[in-house]
Amino acid sequence: MDGRAEAIAAAVAAYDDGTFLAVLRRRVAMPTVSQGAADLAALRAYLDDEMAPSLAGLGFASEVYANPHEGFGPLLVAERHEGADLPTVLIYGHGDTVPGQDAAWRPGLVPHAVTVEGDRLYGRGTADNKGQHTIGLLALGCVAAARGGRLGFNAKVLIETGEEAGSPGLDAFCAAHRAELAADVLIASDGPRLAADRPTLFLGSRGAFNIDLSVTSRDRAHHSGNWGGLLRNPATVLSAAIASMVDARGRILVEALRPPPIPPGVRAALADLAVGGGPDDPAIDADWGEPGLSDAERVFGWNSLEVLALLAGTPEAPQNAIPAWARATLQLRFVVGTDWRGVVPALRRHLDGFGLGRVAVQPARGDVLGATRLDPADPWVAWALASLAATTGRPPALLPNLGGSLPNDVFADTLGLPTLWVPHSHGACNQHAPNEFLLGPIAREGLAIMAGLFWDLGEGGGAVLARRRAG
Repeated sequence: MDGRAEAIAAAVAAYDDGTFLAVLRRRVAMPTVSQGAADLAALRAYLDDEMAPSLAGLGFASEVYANPHEGFGPLLVAERHEGADLPTVLIYGHGDTVPGQDAAWRPGLVPHAVTVEGDRLYGRGTADNKGQHTIGLLALGCVAAARGGRLGFNAKVLIETGEEAGSPGLDAFCAAHRAELAADVLIASDGPRLAADRPTLFLGSRGAFNIDLSVTSRDRAHHSGNWGGLLRNPATVLSAAIASMVDARGRILVEALRPPPIPPGVRAALADLAVGGGPDDPAIDADWGEPGLSDAERVFGWNSLEVLALLAGTPEAPQNAIPAWARATLQLRFVVGTDWRGVVPALRRHLDGFGLGRVAVQPARGDVLGATRLDPADPWVAWALASLAATTGRPPALLPNLGGSLPNDVFADTLGLPTLWVPHSHGACNQHAPNEFLLGPIAREGLAIMAGLFWDLGEGGGAVLARRRAG
């Protein structure tokens, strides 16, 4: 058995013999909720008591830093250095989760304990993201063992504890620690595969920008019989504003919110991708979104404008009254080339042009996640695709960017890294919902994939770097 096969076999054995499950149980048992009133002590304990010792066993020296944004979770940076002439990889993960939603889990399941049922591993963080970064780090250890204690490259690890709260402070931290985090490539795992049975590589993510719209007509509601037809209804005005921005088929009507044409290389990468179709996936509405695009192009190559929340009056007990106000939150998911900084001014001009100057427009609270996309022609992409194919024996799906959003702009823009994401979850994993689970077959294959990828980095990473620099 050659070294690559030995590393992969050891990684798979870590799943089969219960090693992976034991580590995952320990990590899921630590409640690390970052949203709302975050428990900073619990978030710190995940890094101090769990991740730092585990990384020390892999030969890393770690340091835990306070978040530069007060009131948010800390960050861990670890490094294992083998040689100045070797490539350096930055590995990212997040140890925080969304709230457990304990009462909503079905009988027999609890969020902060792993429950195994068939090929499903239930528990908060199993899929997002404790299970995923556990897969990568266990595989890394298997590669070091197969190579006699060496990796053949330098490795740095960044674990944050605020991703589910929008990664507050991550960009500022990386900017301040740019030299400490310097690397040649980012390899990380988060988000879902294109389909549960198809290994996936994605190169970036769509951005996310939330927008608040509101109309306030008066200080209180008034009887709809006595005043109906005389008083401006803010809900009606707001509905008209939304309808002027996105039509009844989901097509964006504001030019400034639409993306540039899909680049040929991106269109080619998306050509063979089928979206959905899994047993737990929702049925896709074929007549929704931008016309003339494939399903893959609509979600990975185009922008979408979604109404996330809409409120006027008292929906739970409607009254015979004209509401005093109405408000909505919309979300623009956008690809590279969209000027998100110009969205609010563009919407202001658009609404004024429709005579809807009474509609207030402002960015919603929270950070904007920028859009990123590594060029599919980058040498790192061909290298990673070849590695995944060699390990699994089937062609992986290549997504130029994820349909969702991740803080990848911090790595791609602030740190200037080519970014490779290899996810080990799937779209129906109940991420952020009750009954979250990780599929065992994906985790098992993920361990093999990451062992193969890290082995190949030690074998050929230097050659990829040389090609990239020459190009």
